[in-house]
Amino acid sequence: LLCAAGDFVKVYSVATEETLWLMGGHGDLVTGIQLNPQNHMQLYSSSLDGSIKLWDFMDGIPIKTFTVGSKLLALYTLANVEDSVFVVIPKKGERDTFQLVSVKLTKGAGQDLEAKELSVVLEGVDASPNHIAFGREGEYVVSVKEVNLQVYFFRRKLLNRFSLHGVKTKGGDNRFSCVACHPTEDCIATGHADGKIRLWRNFHHRKEYTYSTLHWHHDIVMDLAFSMEGTRLLSGGVEAVLVQWHNESSCQKDFLPRLGSPIEYISMSSDGALCCTLHTDNRITIINSNLRFSRSIQGLIKSRDVKTGLVVDPRTKALVMNGEPGHLQFYCLQSDQQLFSLDIVQRQYIHEAGLKQSDLVKVAFSAQGTWLATVEEREEVTDPELELKLWFYEEETQSFKLNTRINTPHDNHITDMCFRDTDELEDDSLILVTTGRDCVFKVWAMVEDSDPEAQQSVSWSCDFVGSYHNYQATNCCFSEDGSLLAVSFEETVTLWDSVTWDLKCTFCHPPGNIRNICFGRLTCSKYLIGATDYGFLCCWNLLTCALEWSAHLNVVVLQPDPLSEHIAAVSWLSKESSLFVFKPNEPRPIYIQRNLCKEKILLAAFVPRDEPETSGPEKYLWLRRSQLFFLTDTQELMTLSTKSLEERLTPSSKQLAVEESLPVTPFSLLLGKHRRQQSQEDIDLGKLVVHNKHEQASPAVRELLHTPAHVLPSASFLCPIFINSLLISKENKSAEEVADEVEMESIKTEDDSDEEKDVTEMEQEDTSHMELLGEITCKLSKSQEKELRKIRKMDYSWISAF
Repeated sequence: LLCAAGDFVKVYSVATEETLWLMGGHGDLVTGIQLNPQNHMQLYSSSLDGSIKLWDFMDGIPIKTFTVGSKLLALYTLANVEDSVFVVIPKKGERDTFQLVSVKLTKGAGQDLEAKELSVVLEGVDASPNHIAFGREGEYVVSVKEVNLQVYFFRRKLLNRFSLHGVKTKGGDNRFSCVACHPTEDCIATGHADGKIRLWRNFHHRKEYTYSTLHWHHDIVMDLAFSMEGTRLLSGGVEAVLVQWHNESSCQKDFLPRLGSPIEYISMSSDGALCCTLHTDNRITIINSNLRFSRSIQGLIKSRDVKTGLVVDPRTKALVMNGEPGHLQFYCLQSDQQLFSLDIVQRQYIHEAGLKQSDLVKVAFSAQGTWLATVEEREEVTDPELELKLWFYEEETQSFKLNTRINTPHDNHITDMCFRDTDELEDDSLILVTTGRDCVFKVWAMVEDSDPEAQQSVSWSCDFVGSYHNYQATNCCFSEDGSLLAVSFEETVTLWDSVTWDLKCTFCHPPGNIRNICFGRLTCSKYLIGATDYGFLCCWNLLTCALEWSAHLNVVVLQPDPLSEHIAAVSWLSKESSLFVFKPNEPRPIYIQRNLCKEKILLAAFVPRDEPETSGPEKYLWLRRSQLFFLTDTQELMTLSTKSLEERLTPSSKQLAVEESLPVTPFSLLLGKHRRQQSQEDIDLGKLVVHNKHEQASPAVRELLHTPAHVLPSASFLCPIFINSLLISKENKSAEEVADEVEMESIKTEDDSDEEKDVTEMEQEDTSHMELLGEITCKLSKSQEKELRKIRKMDYSWISAF
């Protein structure tokens, strides 16, 4: 299953839902993907960066890159057109006007090619991909926009235009929303804003065309798709129901309901065995041909409003936030998929505009992740309905179970809550603090249930209520050791003893209310950081009870790293977000990234890494133990990467060397065991084993062995490179290796001259010196000494030829 996801193209396994490949290389949003009609193992992709890429998606390798230049908004291919594709681009000189053009793909030897030969097919088209469809065997192309439909016939070069009444009659809305073409017949299916489906025929004539109507959807039809044979038509919309129409009849239809969220796109597999639907909540549903649910691939759900903030689950290190209405989603950052969804509100959500329904607004985890606190509320003008729930994680069921439900924990909206997150504390001393607009903060503690018939041994109840001058309580947090609680009351920060609940001291930095507060950690635990809504960042020293330093900065997000002293502050100024990373004991930031993004960053979270990074630029030392994630007002989840743009966009073809961290195969284990045994035998026999380092480390050998065969150059080109990589260079040979080689062809002549006897005496003297240094050398016989003297006089220059 191929899917465009952001700047990447993902390849999923339909059987296991795993991500097989993440193909990156585009510099902007991928807007379309199509299989290569001439080779179904290859894929075309288009992007807003103005390029078309040809991929080998079986191995995740880019083959060609064609640079068009204009923004590409949609991509189409035809089987009867070999060297061209069709794209939607903006019309030059006109705003919000688009045209369908044919792009001739240049043939060349290089990987990066120019594709500047464009020919316009249709003017005034819609930018949405499902507003254009190609007819039977590519004979014509259909485009819909507003209430207009146009059909262009390629062979006759004829353009027919049809229009519907734009005025809404009897509650109907004739605006086109999508279009699909029958694969074997001249039939066009169009979806409309009022839920109707029209089947057009005889559209070769401008006045004699006919259409029939199918109607089940009560709202806009978002996409249509024919089966491979054309006997079935699939439609989807906001009802989250997939409708299957048989033989273009309104009487014969099947339904697959309760798919969770509105259906945006429908796609059929090439063999017709499967179809998949893409939903507005960022989910792909795989469905069998008999209209039975098969599998679901869930990504990060875009909620209407992330009121809970970005929270990290201590057990799974997953990001936790609002998901479906009334649900909490646990999102795995490594697999880019949802781990599971927890139903908090436990009520059926009704999709109706203006209806006041309960929603999840606050969430907090204990330090070990065994307890979860949630707050849900229903917006009312006079008296909001609030409910605080405490959940306990059960190891047996591997899920959270509701422990305590507290109705109306505060008389007004709850603004913040936190656990005393100290690992050393036992569960019996675990406490939860909530703050509210009713001008109080409340401390909730666990108590043992005295009822013998109770299903659970502990529950939660209110242990203390605190206030300060009848000001609204806005934020709360505990110190690292859990001994102090900081609660902000409008312009004032108060510090409380977490054992006796005595007020210790107060801090204030007018003007402006306190927006965020957090304690320093590790070596900076004596500092308290606060940000005001008047644009000041303040640092107070808890030992001297005085202001340590302050900076004029409009901080909207203040996030401490739980594994280091660093604190990240995100500011919003002049319609751009900037990042500042600092330690509380140093007023000068250690890292500044201005213009981080054009969108306003609303939330941030540090997620601990599985293993600390050991290498990277010095300016990213603060990211070695944790990774920083941001969520913008457009609900885009971003992270700060320690790699350069070039490293992140390096195509897979330049990364062919196999990493040592990859799991080994059974064959490699068997081969490695055999090699180790052979090496041990050689050592036991006293043989000198010469290891060829080039055999293991040569990139030429690795590239030859691990590059897919269908993209390799010819054997005549690779053979010299392979042979050269196996040769041992002259400078790598030691004197002992050369002597061993010559000994194989030793000359059996003897020379008993006196000069040679003198040499022997000198060698024996040298040998005695070596023995004094601790080396053990055996004495040679006379015949061996003669052979050695002869070898020393030989000319070895002939070896250099090898």
